[in-house]
Amino acid sequence: MAIMKRKIVDSADEDRNNQSKRAKLDITKKRHVAAVILARGGSKGIPLKNIKLLAGIPLIGWVIRAAIDSDVFDSLWVSTDHDEIERVAKKWGAKVHRRSAEVSKDTTSSLETIQEFCRMNPEVDIICNIQATSPCLHPHHLIQAVEMVTKQGYDSVFSVVRRHHFRWQEVTREGGTDTKALNLNPAKRPHHQDWAGELCENGSFYIATKKLIDEGVLQGGKMAYFEMPAEYSIDIDIDIDWPVAEQRVLRFGYFGKDKPELVRLLLCNVLGCLTDWQISLSASGDERVSVNSRDLDGITMLQREGTEVILLTSSENPTLKTLTDKLSQQTGCVVMSLNEPKQVEVEKLMKEKRLEWKEVAYIGNDATDVDCLSLAGLSAVPLDTSGMALIAAKYQCQSTAGHGAVREFCEHILHSLQPAGNPQCSFPCRAHGRYLMEACIILW
Repeated sequence: MAIMKRKIVDSADEDRNNQSKRAKLDITKKRHVAAVILARGGSKGIPLKNIKLLAGIPLIGWVIRAAIDSDVFDSLWVSTDHDEIERVAKKWGAKVHRRSAEVSKDTTSSLETIQEFCRMNPEVDIICNIQATSPCLHPHHLIQAVEMVTKQGYDSVFSVVRRHHFRWQEVTREGGTDTKALNLNPAKRPHHQDWAGELCENGSFYIATKKLIDEGVLQGGKMAYFEMPAEYSIDIDIDIDWPVAEQRVLRFGYFGKDKPELVRLLLCNVLGCLTDWQISLSASGDERVSVNSRDLDGITMLQREGTEVILLTSSENPTLKTLTDKLSQQTGCVVMSLNEPKQVEVEKLMKEKRLEWKEVAYIGNDATDVDCLSLAGLSAVPLDTSGMALIAAKYQCQSTAGHGAVREFCEHILHSLQPAGNPQCSFPCRAHGRYLMEACIILW
């Protein structure tokens, strides 16, 4: 009898061990993890907010880039009902889930849209709903959070930020309105350093298993939070002051894993970048061309940081020849006349200077610049550029040619080379510069 009892106990232990092993296998087996970014076209506060340029990059582009570079997703989708959002999403490397009219209404919840996505993509096991309005999201945030589900066995994980706000509740009574404290004792207000604060959703992402979503929830089961530092927790849905958001993303945003560590050379088109294409005539019939002093200041900023700047021209117009000569004298920049194809001559120059494309920045504006814009480590076009050059550039300025575009790109270069969150970053922010009076230097 004693032997029999021991066998029964051993058998029970073996069953528990087998169940434990099966549970571990269920957690660690390969499951399809999809990132889904919801981007409806009908934003009420800011029209087409999801693709509005933030620091030269579509808002949705910031989170798509972070998701791709995290390398933890088997597929990456943008769920939208809008043609232009679809075009931008595909350009930045995402697939597109074209949502139905039923889940494209103002009253549609995120959960309903994700449930439709799940029905149309049955191979997906885990969904990470990334908010397009969180441009300071970094790949390492997503890597750590996804591993909490795929390796640690959580059913849902969502991002939070720690806040130290004292909250009060409005209380309506018959005689009027008063209030009561929600998270503090007014008689014993804690010091900031003695209070751990509260965890608040910051809206960056919500991860859940498909099973939970089928049950009608994004947060449930074995649940955990992922805490993000406050500097990465900007949310455009709340902070709609776009210039402030730009300052934050320039300092704390993710600029890509292939961003250059050093830019040794900037190549800048004179016509259509430093100038606005306009040539004016004086009363005496002299031709005049204006250059924005802010653009020249931007070039000086780069030169102070050790970056060489070469001005590019291909026009034989005598007025522009005079302009480039004066620019060369004033800035100390070499002026280089390029013939087509520009890439061949630029690569010859790079060979002489022993440079690689990742060390070169390029700002251009037309079809002849496309190859150089695509190859350069950092590249840009002014706001008023269209066609293939716009598609090839990695950054679209929010200033037009001759009106601050070059200055803006110079600041973008300097900010891009700073580590995220670097407290030593002291470069002036373009968001402030936008409100400065524009001054022009007339050269003839």
